[in-house]
Amino acid sequence: MANLKEVRTRINSVNSTMQITAAMKMVSASKLRKSQSAIVTLRPYSSKLQGIMQNLSASMQTSSEGVYAKVHKENPEDEKILLIPVASNKGLCGVFNVTVLRELLDVLQNEYKVQYENGNVDILCISKKIEETLLFKKYRLAGNRNDLLDSLTYDRAVEFAEQLMSDFASEKYDRIIFIYNQFKNASTQILTKEQFLPIVSGMTAEEEKNPANEVEYIFQPSKEEILNTMIPKSLKLQVYKILLDSFTSEHGARMVSMTQATDNAAELLKELNLSYNKARQSAITNEIIEIVSGANAL
Repeated sequence: MANLKEVRTRINSVNSTMQITAAMKMVSASKLRKSQSAIVTLRPYSSKLQGIMQNLSASMQTSSEGVYAKVHKENPEDEKILLIPVASNKGLCGVFNVTVLRELLDVLQNEYKVQYENGNVDILCISKKIEETLLFKKYRLAGNRNDLLDSLTYDRAVEFAEQLMSDFASEKYDRIIFIYNQFKNASTQILTKEQFLPIVSGMTAEEEKNPANEVEYIFQPSKEEILNTMIPKSLKLQVYKILLDSFTSEHGARMVSMTQATDNAAELLKELNLSYNKARQSAITNEIIEIVSGANAL
């Protein structure tokens, strides 16, 4: 059994750790409440707008707005692809970063293996943790936008979205895909792979074969003018929603992780206190035995 000094040292260490994890839990809970309110408010509007854009995607194929529509390559292996993993710049959030990294590596090693080997896949990280791991594993990176997570605002998301839209319109990339955690609740995040560009049709294969099932819209003042406004707005909002989803998920994952760490520290503290009391009782008993033995010897 460890002596009293060693047990006291461990008790003080665990107690200090528990105070830190409890404080981090409170900070994450506070940030989660703010970001959760924002994403819950934004999601219905974003989903409805995105749904309208998906229904209009078929008509965009033959319009001037087709710059954001699907581009067909004769050989899919020649497609230039941009993968954007979105996670966290910090740790202590459980498997939050790991799940995104695993999905990214799975996509690289399976779905776009040939394109990556041909040099047609770029990776743009929005996560210091994922960037560090990819560099360690010697993957090619096109850069990072980790700064977006330090101060997430709609204006900064719009600036980033405009850059992506410009890269797609100039045919620098044929496909842009985000990989991120979508927020469901504080303890649950849904790993999501979402295509940003080209715009994906919301219709099934059967509906695409039967144009009669398409949703019809009345355009005023004109279809072109409305689409020229709606498409960029929808894409910018989509990027902001993705970043906000991931940001909210991060704080939910960290709050849960710190809650578990605090509970584990409290449980360990109980065991250490019990060990300390046993060691102290044993020491007192030994001292009493020594005193009694000494008295009997006299």
